[in-house]
Amino acid sequence: MSNLKWWQTAVFYQIYPRSFADGNGDGIGDFKGITEKLNYIAALGVDALWLSPHFPSPNWDCGYDISDYCNVAPEYGTMEDFKVFLDESHKRNIRVILDLVLNHTSDEHSWFVESRSSRDNPKADWYVWADTPPNNWQSCFDGEAWTYVPERNQYYYHYFMKQQPDLNWHNPEVKKAMWDAARFWLDLGVDGFRLDALGTIFEDLNLTPHTVPMTLAELRRFSDLAKTPEELELKDKYWHDMFKNQWGQLGVHDLMKELRAILDEYEGDRMLVGEDDNIDYMGSGNDELHLVFNFPLMRTEKITPDHVRENQTERLKQLDALSAKKGWPCNTLGNHDCSRIYTRYGNKLYHAELARLHAALVLTMKGTAFLYNGEEIGMTDHMLTDISQVKDTMGSWYYHAIVTDMGVHPDEAMARTAEMTRDKNRTPMQWTSHPNAGFSPMEVSTWLPVNPNYKNGINVRDQEQNPSSLLHYYKHLLRVRTSSSALKEGEYIPLHTEQKDYFAFVRQADKQSVLVILNFSNNHLELNFSTTKEVGGSNLKILFSSAERRIEEISSTLKLNPFEVFIAEVVHSK
Repeated sequence: MSNLKWWQTAVFYQIYPRSFADGNGDGIGDFKGITEKLNYIAALGVDALWLSPHFPSPNWDCGYDISDYCNVAPEYGTMEDFKVFLDESHKRNIRVILDLVLNHTSDEHSWFVESRSSRDNPKADWYVWADTPPNNWQSCFDGEAWTYVPERNQYYYHYFMKQQPDLNWHNPEVKKAMWDAARFWLDLGVDGFRLDALGTIFEDLNLTPHTVPMTLAELRRFSDLAKTPEELELKDKYWHDMFKNQWGQLGVHDLMKELRAILDEYEGDRMLVGEDDNIDYMGSGNDELHLVFNFPLMRTEKITPDHVRENQTERLKQLDALSAKKGWPCNTLGNHDCSRIYTRYGNKLYHAELARLHAALVLTMKGTAFLYNGEEIGMTDHMLTDISQVKDTMGSWYYHAIVTDMGVHPDEAMARTAEMTRDKNRTPMQWTSHPNAGFSPMEVSTWLPVNPNYKNGINVRDQEQNPSSLLHYYKHLLRVRTSSSALKEGEYIPLHTEQKDYFAFVRQADKQSVLVILNFSNNHLELNFSTTKEVGGSNLKILFSSAERRIEEISSTLKLNPFEVFIAEVVHSK
């Protein structure tokens, strides 16, 4: 093995704490529940956990509106419960990173309570204030980005909800307070942070208005109804133009360098991954973020060989350009903010087959892999049917905005809300076929409704007892990845790059080469790799096949089943 860091070879598993495991029977996930499931996580075969926010919060934005950066939300337990969870994770060689929200706090945070109280308060300048709204900027969640506070007779700025006021990072006291919060968790032993919405930390200093001829609600409605190529192109342009002055501004790089320097003070290779796809935030490769997500891989309605090849060619070229210490890739297809993989990239005929292909794609591409809890059992989006069920306030705001202001019928508004709200992919983890999917006792109302398909085998216990289940498929794939130096650290070499039906590539390390073939079609394929220098003249030792082939050596000419995932070590002749 080379001298790669732990976070380069790791597979991360994202836990949405509110929905993962209810340890005290109140319908909400908590640290006691997560700790009880650590053996399950270890047996799955992942290396690290990313926790969505666990901090105290009034939950206007599902925990991303933080009222205390150095504590645990009461519904999740106590600080002692967190420490037990962290210790038990480390005992199992599982690293833990936390969400760090830098852009904003809750409006109930003591900092903002002080700041809004008067213009003379010591924290008066900790947030972004203006005497009158200086422009037509929109909050990306709920309309106008400037909210009036009578105590100061001023307006504060918020990129997200009005309950999430933006911090003023030009104030050195703000910076010190936030870095102190980061040190608090690092001192406890957490292994790093996922940085939420880092591109929104600074705004255009000239406060330049946007030029889009509609409000946020109108733009969302326009986006819902856009169908023609011209409308779809205009939709994308409008979204960009509406917010281009509110993110990606100067100053973020200097902040990331400061935060990286703090992490580098600690032993154990603490790491940072940014909720952004801009590799510029990786700096020179060793002075800002360790990773940024490959979100362009996700930005497609359908995962195809051509799309993946183009993505990998462009992405790896960009990363390789980062100084002598190359940037490292980071791949995922799902998280708490987007439709679940099984739903988003499936189709009516081949949901199950495509889910297995997509899992193999993420786990065999070069780079660090991120999984989202529940995808290993094929959890799907759960479309809510009543606005009273909606907990995602971005969704409820949209519903009421289009019903009240645009006259949309409540039934259509609810259908649109169910599609756009993030509640659909945040429902409770499905552990058993018992009522409430074993997440909570049967008599308890869970914080979001449980997807009823837990009764149909989409739960952990049923799949643990079924050797051919998706859960066992994930476990097998993860074992293959863990045991293969090529899959963990090898270079990516694409093969047969003109083919539409399948995606073939080699991962090549110093002491091992592995051929990966993903058949994205319903066709039987006959493939010949004898003329490729990476495979030709060699035998193939099968490491994994979704077609349940025998573990044997075959030649570089092979037949592939529909939707087969084929992984084999290239055994060169002596």
